[in-house]
Amino acid sequence: MITDLRLRNFRSYRDASFELSPSINIIVGPNASGKTNLLEAVLVLARGRSYRARDNELVRFKQPWARLDANLAEGGQRVVKLVTEPTSDKTYEISGKPYKRLTLERSLPVVLFEPDHLRLLSGGPERRRDYLDDLLEQTTAGYGSLRRRYRRALAQRNRLLKQTTQPRPEQMFPWDLRLSELAGQVIRTRTGLIDQLDIEASRLYKALSHTKTKIKLAHQSQWSAENYQSHMLKRLESDLELDRLRGFTGIGPHREDLSVLFNDRPAQETASRGEARTVVLALKITELQIIQASYNGQIPILLLDDVFSELDGARRHALTDYLAPYQTFITTTDADLVLQNFAAKRNVIALGHL
Repeated sequence: MITDLRLRNFRSYRDASFELSPSINIIVGPNASGKTNLLEAVLVLARGRSYRARDNELVRFKQPWARLDANLAEGGQRVVKLVTEPTSDKTYEISGKPYKRLTLERSLPVVLFEPDHLRLLSGGPERRRDYLDDLLEQTTAGYGSLRRRYRRALAQRNRLLKQTTQPRPEQMFPWDLRLSELAGQVIRTRTGLIDQLDIEASRLYKALSHTKTKIKLAHQSQWSAENYQSHMLKRLESDLELDRLRGFTGIGPHREDLSVLFNDRPAQETASRGEARTVVLALKITELQIIQASYNGQIPILLLDDVFSELDGARRHALTDYLAPYQTFITTTDADLVLQNFAAKRNVIALGHL
């Protein structure tokens, strides 16, 4: 839990400090006033990176560095320093100790809910894959490294497919083997998370929607998690010529999907706009619970970036019912829309144009 925050040369902020509530913090202001930038600063302090920009884009225009300072209710301080000149660099300080990387153990638990998440079901498979992988990076030690190693192996195989006129099987085999091994690990980890999401999100959906509709979350894959590695290796070998012609690897975790079923039918075909948003709301609440459990009960920080305006009254009320245990940051251009949902324990941060 963060008690106060200072931003220097971060995004649109030259130098600004904020006192924060342990419960609800409502960040209100017109567009381009820095609301999302402030929310982003909390995320960078907690996880070490933004959800929408590279590190060098977080530094204020024409400035050589940026710095974030925060004090925690549990004691201690967190500092993030971003430098762009003479070379790009990022460092962290936690209670005075310097670090070059913010590992899972040194991160703060945090959940982000932003407008793009409301299109989780209607968007393409990449959106849902990223949702799963981002959550796994926060909750599973080593998954971030696994994700990067898979991407590097995939990029190397694709490079060989494009550079070699007629790639030989013996030339491709080491990369096929490496890629299938990593793919098996990715799929087993993803499947474990989907099983968790399926159980809890299904229960929450019924509670939020007050209907008997059954939802089911499942990994949409050609093979089972247990046999994924061996099946993929065989397909990589048999599809070599096809992959060469199209110039990329056509199978693997990077091509698969999370399916959501409504009464055994695909949500994309049957779910109304309101039903889809209720599913996403159930997923985000489940995400809070999963992250809290993975951090040994440490309560996550909740960031809501302009989502209140996109939820109807019933869903806004349902969401606020679950906010009580969490330090929450809500951005909005309409203070009344948010304030009417909170009777007390709220801290309003009013921003003007910067």
